[in-house]
Amino acid sequence: MSLLAGPRLYFETLRHLKPAQIGARVRFHLARAKPDLSPAPLPRRVTGGWVAPAARRQSQLGPQSFRFLNADGDLAGGWDDPVAERLWRYNLHYFDDLNAVCAAERDDWHRALIARWIAENPPAAGTGWEPYPTSLRIVNWIKRMLAGRSLSREAAHSLAVQTRWLAQRLEYHLLGNHLFANAKALVFAGHFFEGAEAQGWLENGLAILASEIDEQILSDGGQFELSPMYHALALEDVLDLLNLTRAYPQIGEEQWTALVQELEEKASLMRRWLAVMCHPDGEIAFFNDAAIGVAPAPAELEAYAARLGMPAVGRGLDALTVLPDSGYVRLAAGPAVAILDLARIGPDYLPGHAHADTLSFELSVHGKRLLVNSGTSVYTVGPERLRQRGTAAHNTVLVNGVDSSEVWSGFRVARRARPKKMRVASEGNCLVAEAAHDGYRRLPGRPEHGRRWQLFKDRLVVEDCVSVANLPAEARFHFHPSARPEQTEAAAGAVLVDGGRRIAWRVDGAGMRLEPATWHPEFGISSPTTCLALTLRDGRSRLELCWA
Repeated sequence: MSLLAGPRLYFETLRHLKPAQIGARVRFHLARAKPDLSPAPLPRRVTGGWVAPAARRQSQLGPQSFRFLNADGDLAGGWDDPVAERLWRYNLHYFDDLNAVCAAERDDWHRALIARWIAENPPAAGTGWEPYPTSLRIVNWIKRMLAGRSLSREAAHSLAVQTRWLAQRLEYHLLGNHLFANAKALVFAGHFFEGAEAQGWLENGLAILASEIDEQILSDGGQFELSPMYHALALEDVLDLLNLTRAYPQIGEEQWTALVQELEEKASLMRRWLAVMCHPDGEIAFFNDAAIGVAPAPAELEAYAARLGMPAVGRGLDALTVLPDSGYVRLAAGPAVAILDLARIGPDYLPGHAHADTLSFELSVHGKRLLVNSGTSVYTVGPERLRQRGTAAHNTVLVNGVDSSEVWSGFRVARRARPKKMRVASEGNCLVAEAAHDGYRRLPGRPEHGRRWQLFKDRLVVEDCVSVANLPAEARFHFHPSARPEQTEAAAGAVLVDGGRRIAWRVDGAGMRLEPATWHPEFGISSPTTCLALTLRDGRSRLELCWA
């Protein structure tokens, strides 16, 4: 790394931030807020009905034992055990299990855990009082009460103390899903309690939601960080807020009524977006930070919407679906579904969950995943996190060994790829999509990567072109772990998939090799698989996959 690399990375990263973010970051870290331990407002009477929310997997395994991110742990080392990873500790403080599958059967554990948390986490001290876990915990405690399981007087008082603290620590320096979660917690607490103080929380939360909802939820329904996983979490937030209005119908301020109508409209768009971004197996595609098991499953979210009385989104998806504001495209022909990334990496000022995956794609054939992007198994800053975010871990082209967007650290991006020249059409007996990006313009000759997909009923053709032919370039295609690829000729091979099916491939204009790779469908999981790497010749390569 050159001496200028560090300063340049910081400059290219920081120049995209909003000035308000920088000022908010300074204020956030200099603030010396004090917890307010005064008595809690009186709880508000629940006059409406609350339906069961989307349920997550069980995460509390015993009175003080847990499984988060596919890693088991307990409270032997306390709530801030330094041995546990930071994200695991965050999950410990969320209290998601209060509303997980069969939560009522663990009610004794939950009551004891809430009491223990209050006793062992004094106000403003430790991970649990950071704004994001505080926001999720406030909502989870209130959802538990709305499900008919009472909160103690001590827990109600703690809720008020937590909400007062959160109101002083809103994450305007981060914005995005963090600020949305903060606002959601204020709205929940503003409904749970009554009186002037609660009214202030409610109005503050509603004002934030009103300013954020149109920015964070795009016109095509996508959450603006362009991660299917975070989109599913945002959809859960919207459905929870709508559920809250059913439980407290007596709260009918004009601002809240207008926002509810907008949330209902957004929920329909968001549900369709999620359906477009799912494989035939019912789970999400892996673009940007995405993994199964963090958000409720798409089917669980759809069932939640049905319980809220929302009409079903269209069951059938078109053969060609474009999400124009997000930049994703879904192609379906015969037994195949391809989901394509023609998108920018996310909001310029908030790229923390971005991967260098521009012009990547995923493919399912006969209902099974065949080509997969990396997925996400860690948030810990280090080589593995960087590798999973890098271009080589995705089904796209790596030029000169560098990433198409300069991902660095755990959640940073410096120079980033911009998609261009996008075209999607149905042409005769095939569906066509093509695009290019300028992410490699920092290299000699300012090369551009262009890609063209052609999906027929019996095959997929992927053609790549790099405009500067003398730079080393490699198109990478990662197979799902259940697929067993083998090379049968110098420029051909086949993949055996579950069910005994055989999918042939042929390569033109490129060298080829098979090499070990890994896939990460959930946090904490790394599955061995195989990557087909094509070395471009004269800046070009062509891959044909045939399942006839």
